[in-house]
Amino acid sequence: MKKFEIKLHDGPARLGMIDGMETPAIIDYKTIEFAQDQPTPYNVPIEIARWSVKETIKNAKSSKREYAVIHGAKYLDLRVKCAMELESLGFKKLIIANGDELLTKPADLVRLTVKIRENIKPDTLLCFPYSEASFIPILVYMGVDLFTDAICKFYSYLNILMTPNHSYKIDKYKIYKLNESELSNYNKGTLDFVIREVKEHIKMGTLRNLVEEKAATSPANMTALRILDDEFQEYLQRYTRLY
Repeated sequence: MKKFEIKLHDGPARLGMIDGMETPAIIDYKTIEFAQDQPTPYNVPIEIARWSVKETIKNAKSSKREYAVIHGAKYLDLRVKCAMELESLGFKKLIIANGDELLTKPADLVRLTVKIRENIKPDTLLCFPYSEASFIPILVYMGVDLFTDAICKFYSYLNILMTPNHSYKIDKYKIYKLNESELSNYNKGTLDFVIREVKEHIKMGTLRNLVEEKAATSPANMTALRILDDEFQEYLQRYTRLY
């Protein structure tokens, strides 16, 4: 794997290039091979979270895979420890575990993402594998580089249509009449649009504007942005362009 090259910052967001792919990017989840890990639910006792981190790191030591998973449940210090140790083993693409749970806990999402990004090297990529489209701009703004299309098939199974700002149960909101395969493809198209939109805003230096727009679409997005501004202003300003 070639070294990740950062081309441009817009706040902590990074426009980069690796192996001929421009980031931030959407990855086909079927192509991701990651080191064997030891997953746990998000809300577990700290002893179980420590065991999860220990086993994940032990398994990763003998792995030749490209990705590794950051575990540690709800404990921020364990997450940072896991990320740094996996990085020291040579992993340059790290997956944030329990992403679906984190999206329902904006404070945890922001603190975890920022603290991991601050403690790993700039050329290590962060992957958030399961994100609704509306959360992608703020996740990129915090320093996440990669996403997957895993949510597309899952949402199509649940009969949910994903747009850049909202998700709709199409048996209730009869926007389109789509079968499961068609719905999955539609959702993939939504993710593709959103990531293209984000990259163009980074190039124009206007990603913050887009993030503020998305904050108006949901309470969770708004809460995440407020916590980011209140607690991590220095982190945001460190990479803000000067005009």
